[in-house]
Amino acid sequence: MNATEPPADAASPLAGPAVEPSRSIPSLTGAPGHAVSRTLVIVVAVVAALALLLSVLLWQKLSTIQGQLARQSADSGARAVEANGMAKQALDLARETAARQAMADERLSEVTLQRTQLEDLMQSLSRTRDDNLVVDLDSAIRLAQQQAQLTGSVAPLLAALKSADQRVIRAAQPRLAPVQRAIEHDIDRVTAARVTDTPGLLDKLDELVRLVDELPVLNAAASPAAARGVASKTPVAAPAWWQRALEVLHIEARSLLRVSRIEQPEAMLLSPEQSFFLRENLKLKLLNARLGLLARQIDSARSDLAAASLALNKYFDPAARKTQVVAGLLQQVQGQMKTVELPRVDDTLAALATAAAGR
Repeated sequence: MNATEPPADAASPLAGPAVEPSRSIPSLTGAPGHAVSRTLVIVVAVVAALALLLSVLLWQKLSTIQGQLARQSADSGARAVEANGMAKQALDLARETAARQAMADERLSEVTLQRTQLEDLMQSLSRTRDDNLVVDLDSAIRLAQQQAQLTGSVAPLLAALKSADQRVIRAAQPRLAPVQRAIEHDIDRVTAARVTDTPGLLDKLDELVRLVDELPVLNAAASPAAARGVASKTPVAAPAWWQRALEVLHIEARSLLRVSRIEQPEAMLLSPEQSFFLRENLKLKLLNARLGLLARQIDSARSDLAAASLALNKYFDPAARKTQVVAGLLQQVQGQMKTVELPRVDDTLAALATAAAGR
């Protein structure tokens, strides 16, 4: 057998079933077919080698990719854990920042309040002397006006106006000139006003209440001692005994019988008990007049005084000295009680308000 010939039992993948050639007839085409088979084998081997090489390379690449994926997965897990920790830190930091922000806002509000108070204090401290003077004068005059209304006297108001006029003059500021003119005008108006002298009237009413118990009623008889006292005041020579006896008889007879003209019949019919209640009623009228004067109810006080004067003239002896004194005091009180309102100082207050506004 030729060395280049393939074995008889070798089967080519491209050849059909092996047919044993006839030993008697030599093949003229054997050498070219054998070369083709060998070439095919070499190509298949090369392709297989390349496939194996590619498989190895692909396996290595897949292994590399798997390793990279594993490393990336591990890195991702580590980064996720780190990110979770950083998120917790960020949340804690946010909470701490919110708490600090709230504290800062609170401190800012406190600082703002303190700044406002400080500005108010600075404004009050930076107020000029004239502004302080205007505020003081306004307060003093308003207080004096209230005192005058409570006491019914213009003395507190007049004193406050005079003091304010002196302070404005000492200040010597041109912009306070309208205030000074208004004060002078109000001083003249208050001085010219005639008001009720409340303290003097109260004293007179108290004196009238005290004298009521000493008033003799109209039907009171003169006592014999008083008649003898009047007779003893007459300067005569020492009478004889019979003249003295005749005088005593005459006085006793006069005490038994009295003839007088009756103009008020109801006054002559008063009993001692009724006389007591008459005096108490007269006291009540005088006390009501006193209360009306204190309450500035001049009309009511005048009405009570008129009723007291009518009772005095109707039930008490007009010839008695006490009755005449009480009647004179009543006339004085009625004449001095005037319905005059206390003067107001609106001009001065308006001028002070204008000066305070800076106009």
